[in-house]
Amino acid sequence: MAQKLKITLIKSKIGAVPKNRKTVEALGLNKIGKTVIMPDNPAVRGMIQRVNHLVKVEEVEA
Repeated sequence: MAQKLKITLIKSKIGAVPKNRKTVEALGLNKIGKTVIMPDNPAVRGMIQRVNHLVKVEEVEA
């Protein structure tokens, strides 16, 4: 597995379930097109799995 994950918000969180909105905000994403670099660990992977329809994920070698 990669050391880091590059996560980009590609769809709006407006129509999402409130729990999914909070998950997107917890990832540090607040606008469409915003990208964050997060560590690749089970907690982050679980958050991504919950909102995989709203984000794009790429593996980054650190």
